[in-house]
Amino acid sequence: MSRFHSYINSAKEILLNYTGEEPFGSFIKKFFAANKKYGSRDRKQISNLCYCYFRLGQAVATMPVEERILLALFLCSDKQDAMLEALKPEWNEKVDFNFEDKCKTAGISLQPADLFPWVAELSEEINPKDFVSSFLVQPDLFLRVRPGKFAAVQDKLQKANIQFHKLGDDCLALPNASGIDDVIELNKETVVQDYSSQRVAELLHNIEPAWPAGRPQTPNDKLSVWDCCAASGGKTIMLYDHNSNIDLTVSDIRESILANLRKRFSEAGIKKYKSFVADLSRSAPAIPNSPFDLVVADVPCSGSGTWSRTPEQLFYFNEIKISEYAALQQRIVANVLPHLKKGGYFLYITCSVFKNENEKIVGILQEKFKMELKSMETLIGYDKKADTMFAALLRKPL
Repeated sequence: MSRFHSYINSAKEILLNYTGEEPFGSFIKKFFAANKKYGSRDRKQISNLCYCYFRLGQAVATMPVEERILLALFLCSDKQDAMLEALKPEWNEKVDFNFEDKCKTAGISLQPADLFPWVAELSEEINPKDFVSSFLVQPDLFLRVRPGKFAAVQDKLQKANIQFHKLGDDCLALPNASGIDDVIELNKETVVQDYSSQRVAELLHNIEPAWPAGRPQTPNDKLSVWDCCAASGGKTIMLYDHNSNIDLTVSDIRESILANLRKRFSEAGIKKYKSFVADLSRSAPAIPNSPFDLVVADVPCSGSGTWSRTPEQLFYFNEIKISEYAALQQRIVANVLPHLKKGGYFLYITCSVFKNENEKIVGILQEKFKMELKSMETLIGYDKKADTMFAALLRKPL
């Protein structure tokens, strides 16, 4: 029992020293690096307690930290736990109860909306109760299997005794802690990419490029594409797998981001592309290949659709950030659209669940920039242990 109290005390120490200024995964890694006394099992247990704590957001914030850690562990557990058995055996017997019954067992009055007080800001297609409940669950790890690699990847996973199940034609879902780095050739055979992020490709089927003089496309024609907020390049690799006959340009705000992208592109076999650094919230510099047939803008956002993966962001979120991100997105859009051809397509993406970052921006694209909406979808992931995202495909008038 003293071991479990030690875990709680260590988690408390970490939580009291964390301020939310960097990803918690990075912070706790540094903590363990500076405190060598913790073994691998200790690190796993303590990390889990911390993440459970964050999953409650600011609910029951006045509760003593030690008690809140234990309550969070109970609410986030779906199978019996050794710590609960030692410290709260009456709770451990009921870990498979639903949220409401668990709260009754713990003697607290707590609604899902207490974990997420911004329900009124949600995009309309989102079920608030189901979405908020997903914060208590660790999401899965998702792989997008690249063309022609499915049989080999499936065989490797089976031989390594790694559990997985198939979602769609090329998506695999694995338990989050699955060790795949030494099993699969990442980026060459598969790309680590959330299920909802993979579904963005569905919108690409609505693209019908307008070739010069209305002539049909020939084998020499290439779709000119600019991924303007490319990050590490996961969606760009997906776009390439969807149609490799593209003239590709990528950009992001920092050189370090593009350095990681170049490494992934090399592993993925993507060799011909242009890249440059730009802060598109300020201006769009002279851009190679401009204007483009397709601009992909996976814009900076609140990340609220991914908070079940990064619950510390839920814990530290300030509602003012919604309007700040919406204003940033509007500036980026205004600087990017001049580089889109007449009749070209604009793919707008966020990993946010807030309508001001999603539907409101699409409305601005339609009203201010006269863009034609081709398709728009809230990509629900909370029912599949995945992220929730938003994507809209619009076309510039001819």
